[in-house]
Amino acid sequence: MKRPSGGRGKELAAVAPLLNEITQDVLYDKVWERSQLSKRDRSLITITTLIALNRNQIEGHMELGIENGLTVEELGEAISHLAFYAGWPCAVNAARALMNVAQKHEGASRDD
Repeated sequence: MKRPSGGRGKELAAVAPLLNEITQDVLYDKVWERSQLSKRDRSLITITTLIALNRNQIEGHMELGIENGLTVEELGEAISHLAFYAGWPCAVNAARALMNVAQKHEGASRDD
């Protein structure tokens, strides 16, 4: 499975090798690969949780979510919905992240 960190997560191994190992072996190789939920659904759950908790890593997970079948429009709709439950600042931060991701994808699709 592609990682939302774009391979940068392994850089953490220099300072937190166990964290990197658990992330790779348990989170991505075991949890994300379970068949009980689609990767699209796992992405939506992860993204909405990151939005609600106002956490980093949102752009990487948004990019992965798009690769897993989510659309920019669906993510925008989720952000609008979450504004009422997670708070306006969380939604605005997520909308800015989505804007960055959408611009990257728009540029990539023009290059194809």
